[in-house]
Amino acid sequence: MATIMIADDAQFIRLRLAKLLSEHGYAVIEAADGVEAVERYRNARPDAVLMDLTMPHKDGLAALAEICVINPQARVIMLTALGQQAIIIEAIRAGARDFLMKPLDPARIMRAVRRVLEQPA
Repeated sequence: MATIMIADDAQFIRLRLAKLLSEHGYAVIEAADGVEAVERYRNARPDAVLMDLTMPHKDGLAALAEICVINPQARVIMLTALGQQAIIIEAIRAGARDFLMKPLDPARIMRAVRRVLEQPA
């Protein structure tokens, strides 16, 4: 069973994603900000990460950069709100494998997770 880390400062997003992923057989780890995301990634080495761009203490781009230092092959999917599309290009260049726009569509989430898990780690 693959482990997915959800890094988002919005608890309702984490709960919604955790429920969806659990229902599809994935183990879930949660992080409430970028600092916690990097630490949890370092300790747990999840198979993939769903990470919000906008978080307190350390934003998603900074956390992505640190995670890619820990593991250059990290499978990270960035979550972004409308209006943040320009940052997506920066995230892809920094190592993100995909991005999802909020509001999040459950079918799109599962397709993205399956796709990144099929990619080499």
